[in-house]
Amino acid sequence: MSNEFRRALQQMRRRDPQTAEDGFHRLRELASEHVEDLITEFHTETEHGTRCWLLELIGDAKSELALPLLTAELHNDDESLRDWAIRGLLLLDTPEARRQVWQWHQNNPGHSPDRSPTGRRAP
Repeated sequence: MSNEFRRALQQMRRRDPQTAEDGFHRLRELASEHVEDLITEFHTETEHGTRCWLLELIGDAKSELALPLLTAELHNDDESLRDWAIRGLLLLDTPEARRQVWQWHQNNPGHSPDRSPTGRRAP
């Protein structure tokens, strides 16, 4: 884990909203290089908002390393985490990721998998 990644992660966890946002956006730039680190942080994080941000960053990385985690979170009872998992799988856009979202949608017809948690259409 690089020092720059650690600093950005610490920033993201600060109570000051601007500092936290700055850390999040710096991590977004580093996400694809640190997917495994983000996954490790996700598994140990206890604060809900930070877990959502970490899952968003993991999805933004568009790495197949994230497929098992995103698939697991797709079945989470927490709607926020589940929606970030759907978004991440849609961004990953592999046949398996698309199959997972399709299968989930077949079992949960009331939820539209082509929308991100922010309400915007996923890319």
